[in-house]
Amino acid sequence: MPGADHLISLKRLVSLIVPLLALVGCSASQPPRPTRPAAAAAPLFTLPPDFGRAPRLAPVMLGIDVLEAEDFAPLRGKRIGLLTHPAGVDRRGVSTVDVLRHAPGVKLVALFGPEHGIYGDAPAAVPVGNTIDRRTGLRVYSLYGATRRPTRAMLKGIDALVIDLQDIGTRSYTFINTMKWAMEGCFEHGVEVVVLDRPNPLGGLKVDGPLLDSRLADSRRSPNGVGAFCVPYVHGLTIGELARMAKDLRPPTGLDIPDAARLRGKLVVIPMRGWKRSMRWPETGLRWIPTSPYITDFAAIEGYPMVGLGTFNDPKSNFEIGFFHGIGKAYAFRGISHKTAKIDVLERELRALHLPGLAFRRVSGIDSAGRPAVGLYVEITDYDAWQPTELNFYLMKLACRLDGRNPFLPAPHRDFTGFLHHMGSEEFLRALQREGARIDVAAWIRRWHEQDLIYQRQSEKYWLYR
Repeated sequence: MPGADHLISLKRLVSLIVPLLALVGCSASQPPRPTRPAAAAAPLFTLPPDFGRAPRLAPVMLGIDVLEAEDFAPLRGKRIGLLTHPAGVDRRGVSTVDVLRHAPGVKLVALFGPEHGIYGDAPAAVPVGNTIDRRTGLRVYSLYGATRRPTRAMLKGIDALVIDLQDIGTRSYTFINTMKWAMEGCFEHGVEVVVLDRPNPLGGLKVDGPLLDSRLADSRRSPNGVGAFCVPYVHGLTIGELARMAKDLRPPTGLDIPDAARLRGKLVVIPMRGWKRSMRWPETGLRWIPTSPYITDFAAIEGYPMVGLGTFNDPKSNFEIGFFHGIGKAYAFRGISHKTAKIDVLERELRALHLPGLAFRRVSGIDSAGRPAVGLYVEITDYDAWQPTELNFYLMKLACRLDGRNPFLPAPHRDFTGFLHHMGSEEFLRALQREGARIDVAAWIRRWHEQDLIYQRQSEKYWLYR
């Protein structure tokens, strides 16, 4: 028999191992770890070298983790396609592509990519072509190229399309629209849709900004692929909840296919475990992987709905507001500058707004020409008081005064289509054109807030979490 000292050592060893097993989330149903590719093969996705560190908080189980824990039961015996991007990983950081490639009883036969492609390296708003994946050898069909709805030919031989896309909780981010179009194509051609749910990084309680006008809702005609849902700019739903809404409703928010195909179509949403509506991304214990070139961290996620509309700039349509987000390449969607206004003027004007939950401080950076640049960083001082989209509309009002002209007035070759599909309210644009710097932004904010509350009550029927 072992001595007392030996028993104590064993107990200490067990006490160390058990918490470690809990942290890494050991499960009897985990798939085999993907083997390391040969030296000549490029990795599918590039992650930071410290990605494997255990999170400080117990991680939320994502839809892909729950699917794995259920031994992939909804997919067994099926040939599947996968619509995903670099942020489509499980809570250990393993790509969903690799998880499904090694899933028992599951045959992954094709990949589908959204804006920026499956590698996340294509520029914003630039069409992506079909290709062959350089690592897996699988066909990759782009849903941000010649077509935005998968065709019969793309879906040939596929029993179910799995969708694993990380959204950022904002209406004009294209991934939720791509999901909706994918559902339309699949249901029309008799292919099941399985959505692996993920957190809304802003939480599920923030709802803010104008709802998209129904006449702008056909996003397949939008130049930037936005506008599939008539929801507030900050919509407060997970991508799985939005899928349930799209399946249930008719156009413009519901699927734009015949009712018979919509009702016949099969949608399976794999919910998360451990996520609550009050959780923002830092509270999930998960590591953020950039979903697009400028959304590299939670600060940018918060900033996107806060300044993205007020700094809208589209050279192709000969329309820009005069404000810019970021200071050079730093502070994306959190730094603000203006093409002509001095920093002193900008700081005075923005501080004078006294917007709830916001503060402004000067930051410096390097501009595109390598010269020193300065701007204002937008700080969130009170998340509960913060209204995510409010600053945008005050920037639009201020732009009318700073330039001594109204950038929203019609002009030759100036096209507001892209801006409208992002912002959502044609009525507000017309008011800006009429009133310029005299527009009563506060009245519009109150009006949208009332509409948002009605929307939030109505959308509760699609909630998967409380």
